[in-house]
Amino acid sequence: MRTIFTNGCFDILHRGHLELFAYAKSLGDRLVVGVDSDEKVKQDKGSDRPINSLVDRMIMLASLSDIDEVHSFDSPEGLVGLVRKVSPSVMIVGSDWKGKPIVGSAYAGEVKYFDRIEKYSTTKIIQSIVNW
Repeated sequence: MRTIFTNGCFDILHRGHLELFAYAKSLGDRLVVGVDSDEKVKQDKGSDRPINSLVDRMIMLASLSDIDEVHSFDSPEGLVGLVRKVSPSVMIVGSDWKGKPIVGSAYAGEVKYFDRIEKYSTTKIIQSIVNW
């Protein structure tokens, strides 16, 4: 069985996320998604985030047909432990991470990059609502 892994906040789901999951699932049999805890999102994105709680984000992700398992983590060390446990054949990360260290990649068979779809981002969605 070929396991694929990706991770992120996935705060407000949008088309870019769905295309990421479809791409990731197309590479294997089982897609495992890691989700940043609320505390980690606050650290990384600011005190106004996340919009949706960890529980809500995990329930939404688990309901998607491309995703087979959803797990949370709350630190870089937690992410390493999760990737080590999952031991994926492929780890998918955004192409904006090219040339940067990928946390947990030592426990993945290979790393593949997904080109983000520029017009879709949670930050842009939040900004458009604020400016409305």
